[in-house]
Amino acid sequence: MAGTPAVVLYTTRICPFCMRAKQLLLSKQVDFEERPVDNAPALRAEMTKKAGSRTVPQIWIGDTHVGGCDELFQLERQQRLDDLLGRTQE
Repeated sequence: MAGTPAVVLYTTRICPFCMRAKQLLLSKQVDFEERPVDNAPALRAEMTKKAGSRTVPQIWIGDTHVGGCDELFQLERQQRLDDLLGRTQE
């Protein structure tokens, strides 16, 4: 979608919260960049430095650090996720 901020998720393969976050974004037809930190200590260190946390997922929408899966779903429940994604509600 043109003009939509880049969405980045740091994940691991076996994380159920990562899977839920990806499913929500896919259901909204949002393109995202997944950065798996499995067996990638440098990437995990990058994530930890940026997020201040070692837990996954860590999610960014543009320059905004959303946090993890719970925070992503909270934005959706509050009907604020589409706004953050740069979409207008129809």
